[in-house]
Amino acid sequence: MKLIKGGTVVGPTGAIPGDVLVVGEKISAVFAPGEGPQEGDFEVVDATGKYVIPGGVDAHTHMELPFGGTFASDTFDTGTKAAAFGGTTTIIDFAVQRTGEVVQDGLAAWHAKAAGNCHVDYAFHQILGGVDDESLKAMDQLVTDEGITSFKLFMAYPGVFYSDDGQILRAMQKARDNGAMIMMHAENGPAIDVLVKQALERGETDPIHHGRTRPEALEAEATSRAIWLASVAADCPLYIVHLSAGKALEQVAAARDLGRNVFAETCPQYLYLTLEDQLGAPGFEGAKWVCSTPLRSKHETHRADLWKGLRSNDLSVVSTDHCPFCFKDQKELGIGDFSKIPNGIGGVEHRVDLLYQGVVDGKLSLARWVETIATTPARMFGLFPRKGVIAPGSDADIVLYDPSARTRISVETHHMNMDHSAWEGYEIDGKVDTVISRGTVIVSGDTYHGRAGHGQFVRRGLSDYLL
Repeated sequence: MKLIKGGTVVGPTGAIPGDVLVVGEKISAVFAPGEGPQEGDFEVVDATGKYVIPGGVDAHTHMELPFGGTFASDTFDTGTKAAAFGGTTTIIDFAVQRTGEVVQDGLAAWHAKAAGNCHVDYAFHQILGGVDDESLKAMDQLVTDEGITSFKLFMAYPGVFYSDDGQILRAMQKARDNGAMIMMHAENGPAIDVLVKQALERGETDPIHHGRTRPEALEAEATSRAIWLASVAADCPLYIVHLSAGKALEQVAAARDLGRNVFAETCPQYLYLTLEDQLGAPGFEGAKWVCSTPLRSKHETHRADLWKGLRSNDLSVVSTDHCPFCFKDQKELGIGDFSKIPNGIGGVEHRVDLLYQGVVDGKLSLARWVETIATTPARMFGLFPRKGVIAPGSDADIVLYDPSARTRISVETHHMNMDHSAWEGYEIDGKVDTVISRGTVIVSGDTYHGRAGHGQFVRRGLSDYLL
């Protein structure tokens, strides 16, 4: 048993002083200060001066993803250990099916990658790269038997993961029938391919042109089209991933104002980083920040729009889209041709800290911080109340967060399997102090106590946000 004593418990309803009793892998009780057990056979964890928050739930990661002629550089071992250091105690990764492949085979491959290697708990979404009669049948089986209740489709990447509007509509109709969530990469891929070809023909090969050939208009258009297709599919639940731009957010907000089952996430990179300062770095350095959707211009209002969207709940979740590639030998595949740079940024270790900076800057409340990093993703993807909240009966996934400490982000200190950091030199207020996963302390200060194999696969139910 453990008694976490003297801290401020923060949840979606606010912050109150309290003590938390952990028995085995579960939270047993939450007491007002001094009202819990004063003596007994338990370990006291001193939380004085710290926030006691639920472990983070990162609903969008890509460990070991094959992409762009290479693989994401974090394995489930290295990536989930880094997540633990950053206060994330559950990830939801993406199993992959490509055109012509059997959906269940893709899921089995991801189970094989993760089993016995994860330091924190994990679940899966399923990517559908080929929508046909067999994959539609598989959707029902995964929802019913496998605890996989969300399916990702792509309006981008023709020839890789792309689905046309008819395929998207069929998958949405199936999801509406079985209660699953459709997750959408919303960019107009065929139009982007035209712009990429034209840019390369003009000799525009530097990383900044990755962003310039994926304009916000093509994100907004695809977002709007996905929303209308979901409407045709009897208001199929729709979740827009890695939303980066103000015009796309306007489409989501308008649908939500009509009471539609439309949700969206953003990522830390879109809240802080910009096309000019990062993608436009001298030489080939900008390749470090190539991701899709791309970073947006600092001369427009995107970042302010996204913070506003988080406050208003038009943006429900902050995930990372963690898909790391090393600069050497991986990002460098795109020297002389930006379209060959593997798309992805590593950030699973930094999400909790970076979003806390929103609290420091007066952009988010403490309660909203916890909602966006833990409670809402757990509810959105069928993990609540097992995950995402400090309450009796929930898993004892608990983070002690020190608001008086400082965090400096650097490749020299991070634990992700990358040779650079997208956040190099960032110094922010707040620091993850202690991380408890299912009742076991896995991080204390800067010391790691966890192990590969501690993390367990979690079957998910349907989203709590759907009727």
